[in-house]
Amino acid sequence: MSAVKSPLTRRAFLYRAAAVGGSALLLKSMNAWGMGIASKVTAPPPLTGSGKGKKVAILGAGLAGLCAAYELRKLGYRVQVLEARPYAGGRCQTARRGFRLRELGGEEQLCRFDRGHYINHGPWRIPLDHQSTLHYAREFAVPLEVMVNENDHAWVYLEEGGPLSKRRLRGAQIKADMRGHVAELLAKSVQSRQLDVRLSSEDQMLLLDYLAREGALGVGDLAYKGRSGRGFATNPGAGLVPGAGTPSDPLAFSDLLAARVGKVYSAVQEFPMHATMFQPVGGMDRIPQAFAARLGDAVRYGAEVRRIRQDAAGVTIDLHDTASGQASSVKADYCLCTLPLSVLRMIDTDFSAGFKAALKAVPYAPVGKIGLQMGRRFWEEDDHIYGGHVLTDLKGINTISLPSNGWQQRKGVVLGYYNYALDAIEVSALSPAQRAEFALAAGEKIFPAYRSAYENAFSVAWHRVQYSLGGWAEWNEAARRDAYPLLLEGEGRVQLAGEHLSYLTGWQAGAIESAWQQIERLHRRASA
Repeated sequence: MSAVKSPLTRRAFLYRAAAVGGSALLLKSMNAWGMGIASKVTAPPPLTGSGKGKKVAILGAGLAGLCAAYELRKLGYRVQVLEARPYAGGRCQTARRGFRLRELGGEEQLCRFDRGHYINHGPWRIPLDHQSTLHYAREFAVPLEVMVNENDHAWVYLEEGGPLSKRRLRGAQIKADMRGHVAELLAKSVQSRQLDVRLSSEDQMLLLDYLAREGALGVGDLAYKGRSGRGFATNPGAGLVPGAGTPSDPLAFSDLLAARVGKVYSAVQEFPMHATMFQPVGGMDRIPQAFAARLGDAVRYGAEVRRIRQDAAGVTIDLHDTASGQASSVKADYCLCTLPLSVLRMIDTDFSAGFKAALKAVPYAPVGKIGLQMGRRFWEEDDHIYGGHVLTDLKGINTISLPSNGWQQRKGVVLGYYNYALDAIEVSALSPAQRAEFALAAGEKIFPAYRSAYENAFSVAWHRVQYSLGGWAEWNEAARRDAYPLLLEGEGRVQLAGEHLSYLTGWQAGAIESAWQQIERLHRRASA
């Protein structure tokens, strides 16, 4: 006996829509039914009372430390930010001409980019969803420009892509053809009532109408035969060139499936990768520089934390001056430590055994980036690509990203790779010159002019940077359950903050919103 088929609810249909068409189909269906979603705007906590007479030592001048110092000073606290580096920003760095970096066990790199060119080798984009970061860009009047995070005209290149291997494909071709073929398949299933569940007649008509429009399906036969959005074989022009352009043949559905394009390409960006993305004009470090300018001498540079001790009266921080080598101490009523856990757990502290164990429960991601200065913007001149990412399965590369500034100038800096995990570890073992050669050998497979246009490079392996020791915290379920609550609570007069104490690890918003939460906790304790 066959099972009785139950009607398909809207909830169940939306679930299936997401499974078949990704979140684009899901969101459009929700909007069609009046169920749209929107993100929330965040702001610093509305704290009341006064911190006058109390001193807070803040360890680390990354975004969490700078943000905390800025907000605590509004309440009257005396704050001192202690930073081992000679500049503010922590991992929020921009390499431009004259910037120096020495990795642990490596040679010093000097950035030799032409003036006006740079690479954000730390954070490099601000999503529209991250209103906390945008809040300070607005408050400090840091000018922003659009960062092209998604470009349908950029290349998708698969080294191991079956029938589509080693071909340069436009993202729009893949998006149009995959959506078209899937829409045709689903539409014909709906039309012939072959679905294993029942939609109402009205919903079937609405779904067919949507699929026909979304997939550019033929009227009547519901067949996908290509669309102008995937690009023309010959673009429309003047004179005797047909105004409609010469259509291009779609990629075969079987070839797209065999190529497993999904391993590098998705038609829909996951949160928080939605357009619109932003970047500060001139470099991401403009944001920490704006904080530092307002904090002035409240930030002490070259102050490496060696020891933390606390008692009922306060906290003592023992320091090593990286320039003079001299030792000193700072006393405060409270301490907000924003150092990465990978660094903090190596410092001499009097934390409890349980708290120290929690510090060790969180590994940090190996992450590498390289900026390649190109003497000619061949991606614009030859391929007509303006910003965005080149997606590829080339080992150790992950992403090549084209600059979202300096349009149609002569030169530009390309992000030559953005690698993680084992790839980042393997590439980081290379010298800076070898890293550049590794990136060039991969990039020239996609862009013929890659090597000839290359001028110089600057690279970073964040797991080898002394005061970072990793790109971001990588929590697992057990550590979130057991260690995370302990670290959020802090111990005694010491509170922690940073991207690692958020669910936005690796993002500037995670650092800022963690600071907001923890200064509220600190203020509550100090006011008790």
